Amino acid sequence: MGGGNDSVVSEIVLVGLTHSLEMQLVLFLIFSVCYMAGMLGNLLIVLTVTCDSHLHSPMYFLLANLSFIDIWVSSNTVPKMISDLFKERKVISFKACLTQMFFIHVTGGTEMVLLIVMAFDRYIAICRPLHYLIIMNSRTCVILLVVAWTMGIIHSLIQLVFVVNLPLCGSNEMDSFYCDLPRFIKLACTVTYRLEFVVTANSGFISLGTFIILMVSYVFILVTVWQHSSSGLSKALSTLSAHVTVVILFFGPCIFVYSWPFLTVPIDKFLAIFDVIITPFLNPVIYTFRNKEMKMSMKRIFGKLLSY
Repeated sequence: MGGGNDSVVSEIVLVGLTHSLEMQLVLFLIFSVCYMAGMLGNLLIVLTVTCDSHLHSPMYFLLANLSFIDIWVSSNTVPKMISDLFKERKVISFKACLTQMFFIHVTGGTEMVLLIVMAFDRYIAICRPLHYLIIMNSRTCVILLVVAWTMGIIHSLIQLVFVVNLPLCGSNEMDSFYCDLPRFIKLACTVTYRLEFVVTANSGFISLGTFIILMVSYVFILVTVWQHSSSGLSKALSTLSAHVTVVILFFGPCIFVYSWPFLTVPIDKFLAIFDVIITPFLNPVIYTFRNKEMKMSMKRIFGKLLSY
């Protein structure tokens, strides 16, 4: 063994979540149900928003893109994770590992920006209703979406530029169920504290900053609703509490894992389950299935299909 990365380490061995057969069966059932339900729910949202002209508004356009990202996130990691549950040796090639990390950070970075855009959309709709159609027009939405994807790609490339040529040698065993950047860095046979700092600055601080921005925007929305109508405060609290739940489930693991990449504790790989399975499963329920207009649109589409 010698030469470049492909000859030194051509594959990564994933430890997985558990070696207990009973737990593997339980996880197989839970993950399969959540994955299928999340995929169907997010696909239904994308199709509903696309097909129903009543939903051709900025809010639903952004929701459909969030669902598209959730589909991509789940498809990138969960199928292999489920198929690996009963395998004694869980292996992924070096190139596939890099590809998986790239797409994970592209979608993660894009979703962070998209959640800020969605919070901004709700802030304008509630706090500046007379200016909403002027500010949040179709052109603005497309520009904001392009910015979100561009920032997601840049966010991913910044980290992978340093990882591609990272010298790997010795153990190729990663204590995770997918290619996780902090654990991947630990396989390097060189000093990596500078790279770990880049990960902390690029992922950890950005996750924390985005989380704070979202929380502040929700507070502004609640204050504005309370000032205009105290009766509407309970409805706003009910809606935003669901949004805050998703934000905490998404950003909590990111902040924990990427703000302290120098530490490697077993719990971080279990926290990743929230980002790749739980959040994509909950987003359709919280953001859309609780929405009356979305449910009415789904009924109209199903009614047309049945009549056809």
